[in-house]
Amino acid sequence: MKLFSFKAMAGAALAVGMMAQGAAAQEMSFFRIGTGGTSGTYYPIGGLIANAISNPPGSRGCDEGGSCGVPGLVATAVASNGSVGNVNAIAGGAMEAGFAQSDVVYWAQTGTGLWEDQTAVESLRLIANLYPESIHLVARADSGISSVSDLAGKRVSLDEPGSGTLVDAQIILGAYGLSESDITPEYLKPEQAADRMRDGAMDAFFFVGGYPTGAIAELASQFNVTIVPIAGDEADALMEEYSFFATDLIPAGTYEGQDEDVNTISVGAQLVTSADQPEELVYGITQALYNDNTQALFAAGHAKGAQITLESATQGAGIPFHPGAERFYREAGALE
Repeated sequence: MKLFSFKAMAGAALAVGMMAQGAAAQEMSFFRIGTGGTSGTYYPIGGLIANAISNPPGSRGCDEGGSCGVPGLVATAVASNGSVGNVNAIAGGAMEAGFAQSDVVYWAQTGTGLWEDQTAVESLRLIANLYPESIHLVARADSGISSVSDLAGKRVSLDEPGSGTLVDAQIILGAYGLSESDITPEYLKPEQAADRMRDGAMDAFFFVGGYPTGAIAELASQFNVTIVPIAGDEADALMEEYSFFATDLIPAGTYEGQDEDVNTISVGAQLVTSADQPEELVYGITQALYNDNTQALFAAGHAKGAQITLESATQGAGIPFHPGAERFYREAGALE
């Protein structure tokens, strides 16, 4: 019995040693993905993607029931201020990739719009278009706000500086003949704006993100709110002027107390990186995103996960794809 135990222990030690040698031989690399606030949609979706593309040294392979990610890669989802902050972080080397709205991505890479007075981030490259981001306008149910025009004279949060939501909110106000001087503006994260609304100190706030978003769902479960439509001739003119906006709809029942569909507009949520990232790495990341196992995990992990598909990956591409992503899409028949 003692001899058996000794042999078993010796065998286990040898196996552990071999695994350690194998892990050491496999190069480990780290990949930081800038997302958004923890109560929004970017952060949980970023976590799903980070898990999907990671395959740390020593992990089981995809064909053995393990991760289908890039061998040796350890990816992490990092909370951030959102689109603008993520683009700046990628440009400065603080993040390897990040989530950003399609409008912000286009402006940054071309040096137009929001980036008109800044240096263009010409090295910004697209990995994938992920899902539509609905523009939410949330108001107190007793505020008398039933359209964007009704925001005049109200206390309205436009989201924090550096966020894509702030830029879109400013554009939307302008389309309805309003400016920040026509409202009492505040610049808060959605969870902070929701707290102010509960306290009676906020009438409405904007948020751009895939529905259902956590901060709004929690607020609606505790407080009477209304999801205000962004529609009509003003919205049509807005989409004609800015091609990155699209028609959208928040279905009835998305939030507690929302009994009807709400027409609004949306932008695309995109995963972007730098042209400096290695082609093979980005090829492997893109391949991992659209593996069948990964797709099933996305669909089960979040309401927006089911919309992250190969069919939508190349839609709304306003900037060049990273060569690694482009190679994968061409091989998969998603690009001609």
